Amino acid sequence: MTQTNSDLRSRLAKVENPHELPWYLNEFEEVPEPARTILEKYSNIAPDNVLQHVKDVFPYPCIGSFRFLDMSIPQSPAYPEILERLKSGQTLLDVGCALGQELRHLVYDGVPSENIYGSDLHDSFFKIGYDLFADTSTLKSKFIISDIFDDNSDLVKELSDKVDIINAASFFHLFTFEQQVTVAKRLIGLLRPVPGSLLVGRQAGSTEPSDPEGEDQPAHFRHNTVTWKRLWERVSVETGTGWEVEAWMDEWIRPDRDSREAFKLRFIVRRV
Repeated sequence: MTQTNSDLRSRLAKVENPHELPWYLNEFEEVPEPARTILEKYSNIAPDNVLQHVKDVFPYPCIGSFRFLDMSIPQSPAYPEILERLKSGQTLLDVGCALGQELRHLVYDGVPSENIYGSDLHDSFFKIGYDLFADTSTLKSKFIISDIFDDNSDLVKELSDKVDIINAASFFHLFTFEQQVTVAKRLIGLLRPVPGSLLVGRQAGSTEPSDPEGEDQPAHFRHNTVTWKRLWERVSVETGTGWEVEAWMDEWIRPDRDSREAFKLRFIVRRV
């Protein structure tokens, strides 16, 4: 059963003392770029109203750092290629798209919205995204409610072998290593079975990840470049497919963690 928009709002609002949570940063009083520009130019929100608009639509703890507006796809070295391919008629799926902020960035940069799909577990996020970006009547992208592990989901039924590019931002790290193997196979099944099919994204990384074959597996496996490539080597063997894997670690200074260093693993995975 999916939650209604009000159900999700109520659940998020139940967090006690949200302003005291470590990721709520009171000094953040500006919506970051490129989200601000998109809200002004794409959603036509008056510049002086952008901050209050965001707070009104999404008044939850993560507003303190605006992390829910973070957009990763334009930071990928493959972004110029992605734009060119989508403008020429190819398709992209943003898996775990949440509010669909990545989709709006693509549309703002000139991609026909009908060439883009978004999927997530709860349609409540889609509804909040429409409110946030004020595009209920204009956005032609299709959002699909889906559990990535459901073999009979609408995502599988509608998009198997039909997608050219998949964006997976802050997605793989939600799962165990074994679950990530299953997720990778699912995404392969959605991509067109031709050379050049592309998976891009980022996730929380670790300089000292666990042993993927160890007995005690973390619930949320965080990779470095070596373990990420090991995952794709295994997936390649088990699916009989070939993949060129680029991966690198970006330093990530997080103020909500007392300036301790963390890392983002970014990747481009291309079928060969």
